[in-house]
Amino acid sequence: MAPIIRIFLRYATFPLLYFGMVNENEASDLIADPEIAQWISLAAGIVAPFAAEAWYWAARKFRWVK
Repeated sequence: MAPIIRIFLRYATFPLLYFGMVNENEASDLIADPEIAQWISLAAGIVAPFAAEAWYWAARKFRWVK
């Protein structure tokens, strides 16, 4: 999971670099820090079941699924 999180962080830091919210050193620290990858992995694990249930609820409500 950590390599996927690092790829996500790499693309998430591009807008921050573009708009000058972080400098290049901070961006590389964000990408390489294993603790940040762990926190994002934890957050994704918490959000994923709720997102799946919300998607199923929307599918039932709008009759995408019978």
